[in-house]
Amino acid sequence: MNEIRPVSRHRATTQAAEGLPRLAWTVEEFDSLAEHGFLTEDDRIELIGGELVPMSPKGNRHEVVRGDLALWFSRNVSLNTKVYVEPGWRADLTNYLEPDILIFPDSLGLGELPGSEVLLVVEVAHSSLAYDTGHKAKTYARLGVREYWVVNAKTLETIVHLEPGAEGYGKVSTFGPSKTLAPLALPDLTVSLGALKIG
Repeated sequence: MNEIRPVSRHRATTQAAEGLPRLAWTVEEFDSLAEHGFLTEDDRIELIGGELVPMSPKGNRHEVVRGDLALWFSRNVSLNTKVYVEPGWRADLTNYLEPDILIFPDSLGLGELPGSEVLLVVEVAHSSLAYDTGHKAKTYARLGVREYWVVNAKTLETIVHLEPGAEGYGKVSTFGPSKTLAPLALPDLTVSLGALKIG
């Protein structure tokens, strides 16, 4: 009979849905896995709260929406602001994320970027809408990301998350593609997804 052994007290754990403990990974250990060839870019893995999480496959519609939106942001953002597409953001000791679009002040580098300094995070959801508006939204909120958008690649609706806290975002609103939106930290950066003529 297989016996479940207790995990060493020297190693942090996370709690699986079935109640079994799992080893918690740090960003340093995650980087080491990649350096030693255990993980490659093709694996598309994020580290969320110390857990290795496979990312959803990206469909063509996802790529088109993300590409057009990122291009628009890059062309219209102020000079003192950076727009990164799918960066490897080491947000803290237990979170390595690859948001579709990450916008932050030019005065900061990606390696020293706390969640509270992020101006906007955008995830484009095709098959991952429930995950992006659920677990991932809570992760960004706990990191202190002030504004988080989830763009539905099928409908071009945008779910705007504001007021981050330990349990998630305090304010969540859904806007249709004809609505003109602007991040609170970048009020001049107005965009209407319906007017972008995506794809």
